[in-house]
Amino acid sequence: MYTYKTNGVCSREITFDIVNGTVKNISFDKGCEGNLKGIAVLADGLPVADVIKKLENITCEGKRTSCPAQLAIALKESL
Repeated sequence: MYTYKTNGVCSREITFDIVNGTVKNISFDKGCEGNLKGIAVLADGLPVADVIKKLENITCEGKRTSCPAQLAIALKESL
């Protein structure tokens, strides 16, 4: 399991596994619970590269980043 401490967003931490090149067991600590559960379910089982590509440029409320973008950063670092 990989754990990433987020920066500049409401969630504090993201945990996930990478199994055979796919993202599994994504969990966000804090943040917009419903939205983050939705992101976790939608990304589960997708190839790491696809999740990064889809999420890396998403911003939130004028911030330079977002919880989904933080997941992309975490996935890049885990590679």
